[in-house]
Amino acid sequence: MTRKILITSALPYANGAIHLGHLLEHIQTDIWVRFQKMCGHECYYICADDTHGTPIMLRAESEGITPEALIARVHDEHLRDFTGFHVAYDNYHSTHAHENREIVDEVYLKLRDAGFIERKTIAQYYDTAKEMFLPDRFIKGQCPKCGALDQYGDSCEVCGATYSPTDLINPVSAMSGTKPVHRESEHYFFKLSDCEAFLRNWTRSDTLQREAANKLDEWFSAGLQNWDISRDAPYFGFEIPDAPNKYFYVWLDAPIGYMGSFRNLADRIQLDYDAWWRSGSDTELYHFIGKDILYFHALFWPAMLEAADYRKPNGIYAHGFLTVNGAKMSKSRGTFITAESYLASGLNPEWLRYYFASKLNGSMEDIDLSFDDFIARVNSDLIGKYINIASRTAGFISKRFDGKLAAPASKSPLLDSVQKAADSIAECYENLDYGRALREVMHLTDTANQYVNDHKPWELAKQPGQEALLHEVCSVSLNLFRLLTVYLKPVLPKLAADVEQFLDIPPLSWADAATLLTDHAINPYRHLMTRVEQQQIDTVIAANIAKIAPEAAVATPAQPATQNAPVHDTVGVDDFAKIDLRVARIVNAEHVEGADKLIRLTLDIGEAQPRNVFAGIKSAYDPAQLIGRMTVMVANLAPRKMKFGVSAGMVLAASGETPGLFLLSPDDGAMPGMRVK
Repeated sequence: MTRKILITSALPYANGAIHLGHLLEHIQTDIWVRFQKMCGHECYYICADDTHGTPIMLRAESEGITPEALIARVHDEHLRDFTGFHVAYDNYHSTHAHENREIVDEVYLKLRDAGFIERKTIAQYYDTAKEMFLPDRFIKGQCPKCGALDQYGDSCEVCGATYSPTDLINPVSAMSGTKPVHRESEHYFFKLSDCEAFLRNWTRSDTLQREAANKLDEWFSAGLQNWDISRDAPYFGFEIPDAPNKYFYVWLDAPIGYMGSFRNLADRIQLDYDAWWRSGSDTELYHFIGKDILYFHALFWPAMLEAADYRKPNGIYAHGFLTVNGAKMSKSRGTFITAESYLASGLNPEWLRYYFASKLNGSMEDIDLSFDDFIARVNSDLIGKYINIASRTAGFISKRFDGKLAAPASKSPLLDSVQKAADSIAECYENLDYGRALREVMHLTDTANQYVNDHKPWELAKQPGQEALLHEVCSVSLNLFRLLTVYLKPVLPKLAADVEQFLDIPPLSWADAATLLTDHAINPYRHLMTRVEQQQIDTVIAANIAKIAPEAAVATPAQPATQNAPVHDTVGVDDFAKIDLRVARIVNAEHVEGADKLIRLTLDIGEAQPRNVFAGIKSAYDPAQLIGRMTVMVANLAPRKMKFGVSAGMVLAASGETPGLFLLSPDDGAMPGMRVK
């Protein structure tokens, strides 16, 4: 039965370039879309740029252009980058479009008329220097739960706690650096708490992954809070219909952007928009998102749709974060890689598509891109196994048999077994277990290569009277290659198109796994894919480092490096000035149970709350002897979540040729909180 499926990826924010993290999600979605279309379903893949909010307004202001000009430019850049990785949207739109404005107003008025909107006067932080209310993400301070520094005004990235910006310790405006003040303003709230019964049932209706549903239980236990959907001017967004100078919060109109993008597509190709979005529709709707925005998509979004009487998603698929070489993507290490720099470095986009697919299993687990593994896997699987089948057999068909495949003398058990694998591989794709699908495909590829190795067509070609067997072996091999191409096509669409041209066949569908090519003329074989080289990886990493450090000193013939001098990384004065060194008093020190090297230090640096720091100095100090001692710590180091707790800084120690560790201490008279200069 033909299904009607609407699929979305999360909307990239129009305030930055597309990077590998975005690509992970959009490639994951694109593979599923391509598989569904290969199966013959009516399927539409839509997306859009998320274009509203204070950051867009401020960036446009800094560039001396209008927000509209900024988002138009970024839209073209984003679509260019996604297209470069063969992500094929049926529509890529913008949330700052008339369709979206109309639907946002429509949804809001339905919510208001149904009693789901309330108005309430609240106290907010106000930046007197900038003369504006501060969005949560433009307020930073110390987490009220764990004490982590430099946290946003709505949630802590270290301990995961959510809170009100007014709960932050020592809040500072991220815009002006000044301390914000409290001012009152009337805001509009969506009554999320009224939707709790619906949400409890909906989130346990197999719409979410199990781990996602379990995560939502934590939020239910904490109690659902009504959602502030308004922002005060100045703000770049849509004005609330019955509230002058009040604007819809970006997270209200962003998911509605899915509806706006589809309406734009529907108007363009004559689809019945209402049939896809009305409550009770027999169409299907699926969202692919990162786990960091699960709260908005699995609580606010379905609650709004239910309250405004629209259809709800059939599935929300959240993926984990992307790390590179086992660590968070880093600009300084060159692993915060943009789509543009990847493509400019000559790396094949399908290498990345294949690697990501090999790691994806439909869960919320984080995914690591190891470049050593990337090189080995692509070269082994795609070049050494898959491409190898065609490269070792196609030439004989062209040279010895006028480019025409033979009809097998008898049914091949190997071909039959590879054809029968179509259903199990399809099930893997359907369940988003791409890694398992590719493992099965590579197992079949191994058997195909073993067939070629066993029959040795290069030797048959030298033996008189073996023409018929040579023809059959090469024809079976290329039929195996075609079947494997069917199974790989959702992941490698460009390579599959090149294979279709080589085999001189129409675009492959999933049903083509049930058929074979016999008595069929093919085109001369041309090499289909090259190997990954380490130099290409080095090039893309260097390119991304150069983006953030164009002023870095590089030895040239005119300025040679001193050959015998010790080499040290250097930092500029501006970089060093970013380090906040403070005098600290050790108010408590204790052993850490289960840790061989750590001591837990409680440090007074003149703040309202003391800091907890884990220091690897257990081999040198008895904790009892440290209490009361003065030392020096890095106060603005990003907090680190460890198995023993959160370490909110770093104490300074010295080591050298003399064995041991030595805490640095200031001279007598230094007081906690003094800055070290």
